[in-house]
Amino acid sequence: MTIRTRFAPSPTGYLHVGGARTALFSYLFARRHGGRFILRIEDTDLERSTAESVNAILEGMAWLGLEYDEGPFYQTHRFDRYNQVIDELLAKGLAYRCDCPKERLDAMREEQMAAKLKPRYDGLCRHRDLDPSQPHVIRFRNPDTGQVVVDDLIRGRMAFDNRELDDLIIRRSDGAPTYNLTVVVDDADMAITHVIRGDDHINNTPRQINILRALGKEPPHYAHVPMILGDDGSRLSKRHGAVSVVAYRDQGYLPEALLNYLVRLGWSHRDREIFSLEEMVELFDIGQVNKAAAAFNTDKLDWLNQHYIQHADPRRIAHLLRPHLGDLGIDPAEGADLTAVVAAQAARAKTLVELARISAFVYRDFEDYEEGAAKKHLRPVAAEPLERLRDRLDMLALADWEPVTLEHTVHRVAEELGLNLGKVAQPLRVAVVGRAASPGLDITLSLVGKEATLRRIDRALAYIRQGSAGV
Repeated sequence: MTIRTRFAPSPTGYLHVGGARTALFSYLFARRHGGRFILRIEDTDLERSTAESVNAILEGMAWLGLEYDEGPFYQTHRFDRYNQVIDELLAKGLAYRCDCPKERLDAMREEQMAAKLKPRYDGLCRHRDLDPSQPHVIRFRNPDTGQVVVDDLIRGRMAFDNRELDDLIIRRSDGAPTYNLTVVVDDADMAITHVIRGDDHINNTPRQINILRALGKEPPHYAHVPMILGDDGSRLSKRHGAVSVVAYRDQGYLPEALLNYLVRLGWSHRDREIFSLEEMVELFDIGQVNKAAAAFNTDKLDWLNQHYIQHADPRRIAHLLRPHLGDLGIDPAEGADLTAVVAAQAARAKTLVELARISAFVYRDFEDYEEGAAKKHLRPVAAEPLERLRDRLDMLALADWEPVTLEHTVHRVAEELGLNLGKVAQPLRVAVVGRAASPGLDITLSLVGKEATLRRIDRALAYIRQGSAGV
């Protein structure tokens, strides 16, 4: 048997990280077993489905690198097939027309809830012969007796009493097929062997199995993945911060970091934290997914992202960093080699956005000094070391403006003045960078360049003189 899994999002919004994790699990399961991974767009909700949401899903999948083998298939292109199946169910007496008004259904629901019964349709129209030309819905005739047993690959065995299941509407009065019908027909027609989806679908599963059996189809295996919680224990949502896959991309996360983080939300392999996509395929076991909900921890994602930024090819990170510098109004072609900047700064940033921000000083003069750094290091006592440094640096030819010579120059000035190296290096660092943290001074000065370094030292000296005058 060829394993066939599917990811079937509804295009009513962005690709949520919960959906991305479901897609990842489905992808890994198929890849590990030499199967096929199918993308299906469940767009039957015509009022809420949008082309923008479809594009966001496709864009998110492409960015994550979750390549699908078939699709995308669109349910709106298959209405004729759904209607064919509904007609078959009607002909076999496994579905029926219902014209019960909303008022009756609402009253029935209220009575059932008052009696502490599970709300369900009472089957009034099961034996009525309704005129097909009059407004109506189509309901699936659910079995009256027996149980639906689901051997869930994550949650284990679950049993559902058919007496508690409803006669679902499978076609609305406007002629549109409903979710529980379309998903069943698609899974059957596409020969899906394993359905991996969120546990919010558990209640749908026995209903869908009954429809599948009514069609003479063998149900697939099911695995219901627990939900993702925010750090406050509630379901992950916009109020917890970014939840869209594309938003994480725009905030400077790498796709491999987000994938690595998502796979560890509910699944583990010994004590390992770092997994390449190839290693995930090799090691992932759906049966090892935890039954309990997983909590999203942005700090852990940041740690992973920093790891991947630091260990990635600097040329790739430079390529990805360019648009983030562009967002700051910086043209990375005008200044130091961006790959060299990444090599110097990669260990200092958790995201590409942060990497762009802390690297901006290489390409343009900063507006203000970091207050604490200026107060500590740009004091009158720093004027003489900065003046001496300026003279020595100004004497260097452009050909000598490289890390070894620059480091030697700073050390020599400290020795000449009889000062601890920090008394010379830190004022210079704040003068050139605007803050007390940067890569080594030799690398920093090399990247900033001679002209900008001298200009910023002059600015720092003016700042010191102005401060002294105001005392």
